[in-house]
Amino acid sequence: MYKKDLELERNWNQLLRDVGKIVGKRPKDLNGVLFLIGVQELGKGKRRFSKEEKQDLMHIGICKVLSLSGFYELEGLDEDGWPHWKVKKKLPHFDLLEQEKLLKMHIIEYFQEEYGE
Repeated sequence: MYKKDLELERNWNQLLRDVGKIVGKRPKDLNGVLFLIGVQELGKGKRRFSKEEKQDLMHIGICKVLSLSGFYELEGLDEDGWPHWKVKKKLPHFDLLEQEKLLKMHIIEYFQEEYGE
């Protein structure tokens, strides 16, 4: 298990460097990457977002990456073009560290699938 954790952290740090090169600034943490994924999935380009919109964008990022394992499914877009997701299967009950690992693995997979990284 320890070796797997090390590999995940290596891959995660490489992803942060790669994303930093693409957007011009390395994301600080998991939330920063989820926000960027949310912005990408929203598809409205770079603009200023309110605090509430930033939270919504992180939620979109979470739903998108967890949809790779069938936890969420895109339901459709609302009248403003924001994606809405529905739960397809219940997430396992993880502690915070396990949740973070799950998200990191799915984020790495997202970038591999979307961008061939």
